[in-house]
Amino acid sequence: MPPLPVPRFDTFYRHAELTRLLHDYAAARPDLVSLRSIGRSHEGRDIWVAVLTHHPSGDDLDRPAFWVDGNIHAAELTASTACLYWLHRLVTGYGEDAQVTQLLDTRAVYICPRLNPDGAELALLPRPRHIRSSTRPYPYDEEPVDGLTIEDVDGDGRILSMRIRDPHGSYKCHPDDPRLMIPREPGEFGGTYYRIVPEGFVRDFDGLTITVNKDREGLDLNRNFPAYWRQEFEQPGAGPYPTSEPEVRAMVDFFFAHRNIGAAVSFHTHSGVILRPMGTQSDDDMTPEDLWIYKRLSDIGAKLTGYPAISIFHEFKYHPKEIITGTQDWVYEHLGALFWTVEIWAPNKEAGITDYKWIEWYRDHPVADDLKLLKWSDEHCGGQAHVDWKPFHHPQLGEVEIGGWDKMNFWRNPPPGLREREAARFPAWLAQLALSLPRLELLRTEVRRLGEDSWRVRFAVGNAGYLPSHVTQRALDRKTARGVVFEIHLPDASEAPAVSLVGGKPRIEGPHLAGHAPKTSLQAFLPPRELTADRAVAEWVVRAPAGTRLGLTARCERAGTVRTEVMLD
Repeated sequence: MPPLPVPRFDTFYRHAELTRLLHDYAAARPDLVSLRSIGRSHEGRDIWVAVLTHHPSGDDLDRPAFWVDGNIHAAELTASTACLYWLHRLVTGYGEDAQVTQLLDTRAVYICPRLNPDGAELALLPRPRHIRSSTRPYPYDEEPVDGLTIEDVDGDGRILSMRIRDPHGSYKCHPDDPRLMIPREPGEFGGTYYRIVPEGFVRDFDGLTITVNKDREGLDLNRNFPAYWRQEFEQPGAGPYPTSEPEVRAMVDFFFAHRNIGAAVSFHTHSGVILRPMGTQSDDDMTPEDLWIYKRLSDIGAKLTGYPAISIFHEFKYHPKEIITGTQDWVYEHLGALFWTVEIWAPNKEAGITDYKWIEWYRDHPVADDLKLLKWSDEHCGGQAHVDWKPFHHPQLGEVEIGGWDKMNFWRNPPPGLREREAARFPAWLAQLALSLPRLELLRTEVRRLGEDSWRVRFAVGNAGYLPSHVTQRALDRKTARGVVFEIHLPDASEAPAVSLVGGKPRIEGPHLAGHAPKTSLQAFLPPRELTADRAVAEWVVRAPAGTRLGLTARCERAGTVRTEVMLD
């Protein structure tokens, strides 16, 4: 068997390298890792999912499952690193770490390190482009005829900013450090001012006006999911219709083919926060039972990762009058599975800026924060987070300077030396979430003789997980999760004509099962009424000769499958 690969977490892998790495894991540990292509991207690249479970002891579809994905947005490459890091920790920890071993012995984990391989490939080119998601032209398949297209102009592999002296400019140099551009004050005049524009080439420049072109590839795959899909005028980049894009359709199809998925996490960058639903409604409008469990599990995430856990609706809107919809709405609001978005990496926090509010900070913040960031760039990033301004003769604009913040390599993603540290924040929380999933477990079987050739067969199962078998109240409301389904399997009638079912149905629709999460504290006014709601029993009466063997199955989509056999004696 080939050796286990040793990945580099300070490196972003191109698609071919990522493919080879995933195949190496599957080859080195086939007992723990299998690899599946769940579809192909717009440009025809495989979208890989690593299936992690202890394969010799059971099929992944028979076990409750946890989904993790990353890199749905093109330049958010650390999301892929976080997925690979957990994959590596699971494989190396099995048999050594009790939590990891219990997880892979009892659950399945589906890891999709790169949901958007085309966009990532574009971001990783020697002369990169940073688009939002897919490389498919949208909404029109046309090249711009004028305006500025954002791209690497000087060929240094970075996309920075260009500053141009202009008496009408909005920015000026900081008086203590002229590298730093700060806003011009209201009513200010008489100084040297600059117009700051993104690095890029300009078509049909008239010497006066510059308009930044929208990316020709205007899709945002995270807006293409079925839940609350809206047209372009309401939600830019959402595509012509829900799941129109092959990458999103591949994930949606996979979820419907794997109804054992009860919870999921999607990695993005950046802000250094854990985001919980809902995206479309306030906490006051949420199902209380779901809000309580979300808060409980999110607080565990905050403690284990060091990232604050916040509400999308209340604390992470791009605009206070707009809502954000995406994967989280489809997975939770449509399917009733738990879902979190993790925005990896907070450069402002890294620089010692602690009093800030995520999205609001990007709208406006004190100049003192910029000075802290510049100091961080100088002392910890070799002066590369903020690049010194250098003269450049632009083919359309003439003399400009190129420099400023390197958003791709220090804002959207951590610098190489910090990527593994950020990825290492998450495995403990992810494992605890996965181990909280419901899990169907055999409690007992009973066979009692009722007569010479008649028997009563009882089959009892329980939920050994923290969460209920339906996971959320939302799943019950949306009718997206079934309760326990019991089945009895008699020998083939042609081989055993004397065997028949005389009491009970061959398939019995049973209840949902509670988990061991406490409903109230021990100081509550009244105890819960259902003290054994985590158990269910099916019963049949069978006519058969002694020594007959019968198969019994109990299955619950999100809690797994139990199979056993009884002998009539």
